[in-house]
Amino acid sequence: MELSEEDLALIQVLQTWPRLGWADASKVLGVHATTLAARWEKLRSSGAAWVTAHLAGDPHQMLLAFVAVDCDMNQRDAVTAQLIAIPEIVTVEEAASTRDLMLTVITRNLEDFSEKVVSQLKAIDGLTKYQTALCTRLHSSGDAWRLNVLDKAQLAMLRTMGNPAPAGAGPAGAQLPASHQDLLPYLARDGRATAAEIARGLGRQPATVQRQLNRVLGSGTLLFRCEVAQGLTSYPVTCQWFANVPAGRHEEAAAAIRTISNVRLSASTTGPTNFVIIMWLQTLADVMTAELTLQQKVPGIDLVESVVMLTTVKRVGWVLNPDTTASGAVVHAGGLELAG
Repeated sequence: MELSEEDLALIQVLQTWPRLGWADASKVLGVHATTLAARWEKLRSSGAAWVTAHLAGDPHQMLLAFVAVDCDMNQRDAVTAQLIAIPEIVTVEEAASTRDLMLTVITRNLEDFSEKVVSQLKAIDGLTKYQTALCTRLHSSGDAWRLNVLDKAQLAMLRTMGNPAPAGAGPAGAQLPASHQDLLPYLARDGRATAAEIARGLGRQPATVQRQLNRVLGSGTLLFRCEVAQGLTSYPVTCQWFANVPAGRHEEAAAAIRTISNVRLSASTTGPTNFVIIMWLQTLADVMTAELTLQQKVPGIDLVESVVMLTTVKRVGWVLNPDTTASGAVVHAGGLELAG
């Protein structure tokens, strides 16, 4: 499968506003709303692109960790399958380095990390070692990454489409009641799910779910993102750097790194190094180019280690096929199920 320019443009619109209505999207792209809806359904059903929601990982509200795992090579597949099934492990990648697997973990707090993740890591047969770096500041994440195919006029129109805070949103960062958290698995499966669709699944009144959804959307607890199969883009290579940035210069470094369009994530961390950067690149040769760019933009940065990912088997809760398309299987707190 190949993505057309029209497909890529639609995906970028949804990268910017994942829940944007088709009528507004048609104003940006100059294509009828029903055509866009049909095009999106084709992309979604093929696994080429999908909209999801996941816990934000903001260290002010929750815990975000990067865990490197070593395992017995004869049991690597079995270890990987067990890691995929743990809801708190949102991303699982196979690495071409001394680290066998790279995990991204999001939990409510340190206690949950210990009880729900570390305890399971210790119980997995064939998992021989793990090393954890805790995020102390999340500077940028995958929801901010763009395909960069829209023209200036389209981008200008898109900027006018900002989603206002929904009615009854409540204060950002407020703890969500259990009844509201019930909506999260539905939004993980389909980040564009409507209140009516969620209400049918929960057996609640649509008006009630609409109020709950508005509060969830305004809480800042979730990040919504339009994901795309990496192998269908011009950026098939993932590289992660573990770096050291001088104390007191993390915010300055983060601002400089945000100007690099390839960046998928940047974060300050604990551990042997204090900064993590992830980029999507066009070729392996671009790893060296990216390192030069980082050194030019962030004076004093020490790039301690680079790790190229061989494959991503799970990304923000979604299990991926070998060709990087979405398999349709989503892992959340209720277990693993197929997305509707």
